[in-house]
Amino acid sequence: QVQLKESGGGLVQPGGSLRLSCAASGSRFSISVMGWYRQAPGKQRELVALITRDGITNYADSVKGRFAISRDDAKNTVNLQMNSLKPEDTAVYYCNLDTTTLHSYWGQGTQVTVSS
Repeated sequence: QVQLKESGGGLVQPGGSLRLSCAASGSRFSISVMGWYRQAPGKQRELVALITRDGITNYADSVKGRFAISRDDAKNTVNLQMNSLKPEDTAVYYCNLDTTTLHSYWGQGTQVTVSS
């Protein structure tokens, strides 16, 4: 079993920055892909960014050039640096982890609000 703990959400003004972190814990798991998804009120959950264990990244078009995903395999963490935030980035952000044994885990979510 894998547990994911997110941190770093909050309230920020438009144009500001936030850094989300997600730490994975548990026993005997090997990480394949880690990523961040978000869900705004009344909308479906959508991919924000993901990173493979080879360091290959993929971003939603809406965040390209503004967000950067990174991972630290020694600490089993994935981070999301969010710059130039816009009100439309407001959502609950969820960490996701896929293991090499094809199990998928989700964090509890962290609220990001971009508002003046």
